[in-house]
Amino acid sequence: MRHNRHYTLEEASAARAWVAQRVRWVRAARAQLAALGLPVRAALEQLDPNLGGAYPGSELARPLVELSRAAAELEAVEVVLRDVDRGLIDFPALLPDGREVYLCWLLDDEPEIGFWHPIEAGFAGRQPLS
Repeated sequence: MRHNRHYTLEEASAARAWVAQRVRWVRAARAQLAALGLPVRAALEQLDPNLGGAYPGSELARPLVELSRAAAELEAVEVVLRDVDRGLIDFPALLPDGREVYLCWLLDDEPEIGFWHPIEAGFAGRQPLS
Protein backbone atom coordinates (compact mmCIF):
# COMPACT_ATOMS: atom_id res chain seq x y z
CA MET A 1 0.00 0.00 0.00
CA ARG A 2 1.19 3.44 -0.86
CA HIS A 3 -0.68 5.23 1.96
CA ASN A 4 -1.17 4.62 5.67
CA ARG A 5 -4.29 6.81 5.87
CA HIS A 6 -7.40 5.96 3.89
CA TYR A 7 -10.57 8.03 3.69
CA THR A 8 -14.15 6.93 3.45
CA LEU A 9 -16.27 9.06 1.14
CA GLU A 10 -17.85 10.64 4.22
CA GLU A 11 -14.47 11.50 5.75
CA ALA A 12 -13.13 12.94 2.50
CA SER A 13 -16.31 14.97 2.01
CA ALA A 14 -16.07 16.33 5.54
CA ALA A 15 -12.45 17.37 4.94
CA ARG A 16 -13.15 19.32 1.73
CA ALA A 17 -13.43 22.78 3.33
CA TRP A 18 -10.22 22.26 5.30
CA VAL A 19 -8.39 21.00 2.19
CA ALA A 20 -9.78 23.84 0.04
CA GLN A 21 -8.43 26.39 2.51
CA ARG A 22 -4.92 24.97 2.25
CA VAL A 23 -5.08 24.87 -1.54
CA ARG A 24 -6.08 28.54 -1.48
CA TRP A 25 -3.10 29.28 0.80
CA VAL A 26 -0.79 27.60 -1.73
CA ARG A 27 -2.35 29.58 -4.58
CA ALA A 28 -2.03 32.87 -2.67
CA ALA A 29 1.59 32.16 -1.77
CA ARG A 30 2.42 31.36 -5.39
CA ALA A 31 0.74 34.59 -6.50
CA GLN A 32 2.83 36.57 -3.99
CA LEU A 33 6.01 34.95 -5.24
CA ALA A 34 5.02 35.65 -8.82
CA ALA A 35 4.34 39.29 -7.90
CA LEU A 36 7.92 39.44 -6.61
CA GLY A 37 9.03 38.14 -9.98
CA LEU A 38 10.16 34.81 -8.61
CA PRO A 39 8.91 31.41 -9.62
CA VAL A 40 8.62 29.07 -6.67
CA ARG A 41 11.64 27.01 -7.73
CA ALA A 42 13.88 30.10 -7.89
CA ALA A 43 12.61 31.28 -4.51
CA LEU A 44 13.34 27.91 -2.95
CA GLU A 45 16.82 27.92 -4.46
CA GLN A 46 17.54 31.18 -2.64
CA LEU A 47 17.22 29.44 0.72
CA ASP A 48 20.60 29.03 2.34
CA PRO A 49 20.91 25.80 4.33
CA ASN A 50 24.00 27.23 6.04
CA LEU A 51 21.84 29.89 7.69
CA GLY A 52 19.71 27.36 9.56
CA GLY A 53 16.85 27.59 7.10
CA ALA A 54 16.74 31.39 7.13
CA TYR A 55 14.95 33.10 4.26
CA PRO A 56 16.56 35.88 2.22
CA GLY A 57 13.94 38.51 3.08
CA SER A 58 10.55 38.95 4.69
CA GLU A 59 8.74 39.51 1.36
CA LEU A 60 10.00 36.12 0.27
CA ALA A 61 9.74 34.44 3.67
CA ARG A 62 6.02 35.00 4.20
CA PRO A 63 4.75 33.26 1.06
CA LEU A 64 7.35 30.50 1.31
CA VAL A 65 6.35 29.75 4.90
CA GLU A 66 2.67 29.75 3.94
CA LEU A 67 3.31 27.49 0.96
CA SER A 68 5.42 25.13 3.03
CA ARG A 69 2.93 25.05 5.90
CA ALA A 70 -0.06 24.33 3.66
CA ALA A 71 1.78 21.60 1.75
CA ALA A 72 3.01 20.01 5.00
CA GLU A 73 -0.47 20.01 6.51
CA LEU A 74 -1.91 18.28 3.45
CA GLU A 75 0.94 15.79 3.40
CA ALA A 76 0.50 15.05 7.11
CA VAL A 77 -3.06 13.83 6.50
CA GLU A 78 -2.05 12.13 3.22
CA VAL A 79 -4.21 14.31 1.00
CA VAL A 80 -2.52 14.54 -2.40
CA LEU A 81 -2.60 17.91 -4.17
CA ARG A 82 -2.02 16.94 -7.80
CA ASP A 83 -2.54 20.27 -9.54
CA VAL A 84 -2.71 23.58 -7.70
CA ASP A 85 -4.11 25.55 -10.63
CA ARG A 86 -6.89 23.08 -11.40
CA GLY A 87 -7.50 22.28 -7.73
CA LEU A 88 -7.08 18.57 -8.42
CA ILE A 89 -7.05 16.67 -5.14
CA ASP A 90 -6.83 12.95 -4.36
CA PHE A 91 -7.87 11.27 -1.11
CA PRO A 92 -6.46 7.76 -0.58
CA ALA A 93 -9.26 5.23 -0.10
CA LEU A 94 -9.89 1.51 -0.11
CA LEU A 95 -12.42 -0.34 -2.22
CA PRO A 96 -14.45 -3.07 -0.51
CA ASP A 97 -12.06 -5.64 -2.02
CA GLY A 98 -9.14 -3.90 -0.24
CA ARG A 99 -7.67 -2.32 -3.37
CA GLU A 100 -6.12 1.10 -2.76
CA VAL A 101 -7.56 3.88 -4.96
CA TYR A 102 -8.02 7.65 -4.89
CA LEU A 103 -11.22 9.57 -4.36
CA CYS A 104 -10.74 12.36 -6.88
CA TRP A 105 -12.07 15.90 -6.53
CA LEU A 106 -11.74 19.11 -8.57
CA LEU A 107 -12.03 21.90 -6.02
CA ASP A 108 -13.31 24.62 -8.33
CA ASP A 109 -15.46 22.51 -10.63
CA GLU A 110 -17.12 19.86 -8.49
CA PRO A 111 -19.37 20.67 -5.53
CA GLU A 112 -18.73 17.23 -4.05
CA ILE A 113 -16.52 14.19 -4.51
CA GLY A 114 -18.06 12.11 -7.25
CA PHE A 115 -15.18 10.18 -8.80
CA TRP A 116 -12.45 7.68 -7.99
CA HIS A 117 -9.55 6.22 -9.94
CA PRO A 118 -7.01 3.45 -9.53
CA ILE A 119 -3.70 4.65 -8.10
CA GLU A 120 -1.86 3.93 -11.36
CA ALA A 121 -4.50 5.35 -13.70
CA GLY A 122 -4.47 8.98 -12.67
CA PHE A 123 -7.07 11.54 -13.71
CA ALA A 124 -7.60 9.87 -17.09
CA GLY A 125 -8.89 6.77 -15.27
CA ARG A 126 -11.58 8.59 -13.29
CA GLN A 127 -14.79 6.68 -12.78
CA PRO A 128 -18.06 7.85 -11.21
CA LEU A 129 -18.65 6.70 -7.65
CA SER A 130 -22.21 5.64 -8.31
